[in-house]
Amino acid sequence: MNSSPPKPLVAIACGGTGGHLFPGLAVAGELQRRGCDVAVLISPKDVDQQAVKTATDVTIHTLPAIGLQGKNYLPFLASFGKSLFTAWKIFHRRRPAAVLAMGGFTSAPPVFAGKDLGAKTFLHESNTIPGKSNRFLSRFVDASFIGFPEAAVRLKTKKTNVTGTPVRPQFSCSAIRNPQSAIALGLDPNLPVVLVVGGSQGARGLNDLVLSALPLLAGKNWQWLHLTGANDFEKVQSAYTKLGLKAVVKPFLAEMDWALGAATACVSRAGASSLAEMAAMRLPSVLVPLPTAAENHQFFNAAAFEKTGAAKLLDQKNSSPEKVAVAISELVENEATRSQIQTALAQWHAPNAAAEIAEHILTAIGVECRSPTRRDEGETAAETPGRRPALHPLHE
Repeated sequence: MNSSPPKPLVAIACGGTGGHLFPGLAVAGELQRRGCDVAVLISPKDVDQQAVKTATDVTIHTLPAIGLQGKNYLPFLASFGKSLFTAWKIFHRRRPAAVLAMGGFTSAPPVFAGKDLGAKTFLHESNTIPGKSNRFLSRFVDASFIGFPEAAVRLKTKKTNVTGTPVRPQFSCSAIRNPQSAIALGLDPNLPVVLVVGGSQGARGLNDLVLSALPLLAGKNWQWLHLTGANDFEKVQSAYTKLGLKAVVKPFLAEMDWALGAATACVSRAGASSLAEMAAMRLPSVLVPLPTAAENHQFFNAAAFEKTGAAKLLDQKNSSPEKVAVAISELVENEATRSQIQTALAQWHAPNAAAEIAEHILTAIGVECRSPTRRDEGETAAETPGRRPALHPLHE
């Protein structure tokens, strides 16, 4: 009796922030549905360790990686060496056919360990301005996948494909304004919901900006869903209580599809993964880019959305409570504005991004691209690559 051939193994390095991790998990799911085994390499950070608890049928490995912050050069280099050795040991136990890096400080060691063992190597860059790790790695990988066309000129890869940024299957059009999402979160599905979220770890500046505008909005018959991050939870909860506002305040929410599905409008940072999820859910948003983001990349992400009418953009340093209140009110109360933004968001949704990346990888390693064993039920026939004019292959 002939045994079936072993499945190809693809390793995905995607730790450090939710913006790297969640798109990586989306690609992992597509590879699994096409007959691959997947190993996911993450950092020791709590955001990674918590997020992967929802991942199924993938092997999780933690690398002893830390980010380069300030002048911690020696600890960073030491962790890089340890992570390289750890990845090399993991891959020696079972050699991957391919390694995909999603950006951030966990990316480089697995790519170099994989290349040393003959694996095909790839990277995905979600932002308009690629991070330092991906700019460095782009010289060594076989191909790059990017979320914004503008990123291509900053990468040195010979093959670049604009795929968009992958989102997990639960972020689908079928979940938009889902009453069940509101009910599950303890909200009234018949009242407007304003979502405030600062990314996977919260954002103090964003929290303070919204709190400053709350007194101007206290007379509105709205609800608030505010994800604060661990450090600001008590302060933010107290502010809503003092004003007598209907609010659900949480430090963190794993079920972000519920949050976006329940929301009428959103106030958010402008990380690329968050923008991709908002585009998938057609959620009108006021974007407040993180001022300290590397090379101001969040501003350029948000500016790309604003230029196409897909969001409103506010600068944190120059935004008054009045500006914030007016921007949020227009999204919640002006149905025509919401509709225009939702139409513009459609061009930024890349429903097949994860599938395209998976198929490029399988083709590169010489594996026939099998049809997925399960389709995303939320994907409609109209949501095809051809409907997003801003996204297109660049060069091969």
